[in-house]
Amino acid sequence: MAPRQLPPLPQYRGDAVTRRLCATTHLDEGFTHKVRREFMDDGLKANGLPLGVNLIALVRHTEAAWRRRERRDRLLSIVLLGVIGSLLGLLASLGAGASTGMWFCLLLLVALFAGGGVVVCRAEHDARQAALDAYRDPRKPQELAPAVAPEVENRLADLRRPNVLPYDVRAESSNPFVGSGRKIKEVVWESIDVSRPADSPTGGKLALEPFDAVDLHTYVAKNIKHIIGLPELRAQNRLYVLGTSAPYLPDLLPDPLRRPAARIPQQSVQSATVRSGAGMRTYLSLEMVGEGGNVVVSMHLRARLLHPRLSWEVAAYVVPPLHGRFSVVRYLPIEGFEYGWSLLRFGVSNTWRGVWGAPGRAARRRGERKRYARELERTRRAISKQHAAYDYGADDSLRNWCSDWNAMGHTERTDSRDTFLRLQQGVLIATERFLQDHNVDTSDFDRAQQVIATQTYNISGDITGNTNIGANGQINNYAPQGGS
Repeated sequence: MAPRQLPPLPQYRGDAVTRRLCATTHLDEGFTHKVRREFMDDGLKANGLPLGVNLIALVRHTEAAWRRRERRDRLLSIVLLGVIGSLLGLLASLGAGASTGMWFCLLLLVALFAGGGVVVCRAEHDARQAALDAYRDPRKPQELAPAVAPEVENRLADLRRPNVLPYDVRAESSNPFVGSGRKIKEVVWESIDVSRPADSPTGGKLALEPFDAVDLHTYVAKNIKHIIGLPELRAQNRLYVLGTSAPYLPDLLPDPLRRPAARIPQQSVQSATVRSGAGMRTYLSLEMVGEGGNVVVSMHLRARLLHPRLSWEVAAYVVPPLHGRFSVVRYLPIEGFEYGWSLLRFGVSNTWRGVWGAPGRAARRRGERKRYARELERTRRAISKQHAAYDYGADDSLRNWCSDWNAMGHTERTDSRDTFLRLQQGVLIATERFLQDHNVDTSDFDRAQQVIATQTYNISGDITGNTNIGANGQINNYAPQGGS
């Protein structure tokens, strides 16, 4: 049947979240510093999952914004030196009673402040234009800023689809799936008997086809997106490793004085599917990025095949929309009198602070870099010389840090709930088909499926901690809390 022909409606850009984050780097110095420290500076800890974010584009814009601010402060520091010199000259002229020198110094002060105002306004103009381009330009945001060092971009490219993620020890009891957002459900589905062969159409019993958890994970990952009608669903096996256990995997940590790798050989991932290691478990991660990247729904599953029974361990998470601080670019004037007037007001109110504080800002940036380098060097010395244990695991992700549960609207909640139910149904259907293909009697599965199908996903507030999880994984949402 041919699809109905209807007029198209406006759609969210698929990279809307990336664009807002890129724009914010030009407008928010604190955010720029955080992104730079997380992805560009040297370090030892793993990065959390960047779900729905183009990290290469974000880091390119971050570096461009950082260089612009450093250039601005260098120029303003020169202006400040001129101002101090003019003030000293003015005082000397007043003491000597030289009116010509006094007027010259006054004119120079006015000229210097005017020049400082031009520098401040020009830097703000460039920042706003870069932010507006990142948000509005039809080109990809990655193309709107210069490339950074190749080794940095190569590492960020590996983070697009990591098949391993070390997580911080502190996350073990609450959220080992770092970067997946807030927990909505955590449950183990009722186990089923997979040892009984199915009836043969010709009488008797069919011969069981042997299988393991790797086969089941692979089958579900390959078929679920078509079963539930979500072609954009991303499904992959990922090894989750306790941060302190990272040194025991040479492929994950080839150099104990560097960050862990984002990808390891697939055999290691499959090995932990069949039998978990010390602080190492492989999950089938199903991740669905919503319209514009606003919301990310994740379901992490682990098949627990202990003959003769099979069960699924299930954990469901949501990354809510971005915090309001990342919407400033939406309200910037674009052009005309309003834009010029707002830029002039900014220059008038920020010139003195910009000129006077320029050396201090530059000194703080240098001081923070030096302190961080010293701390990192001490940690590396402890690891290499004293053989100290170190937790290489990620404790958060940038995308999760930028989110705000209070921004979760009705549409996002209902769409997320629908996605969770589809994922649950898809896993059950795929599991049943897999068992049938391996000649397993599914009567026990049919009974368990009726219990599993009654479970719901309540996305109506800020849900944190295990205390909100009741019987059968049902969420008891006592009171909404504020977002980050």
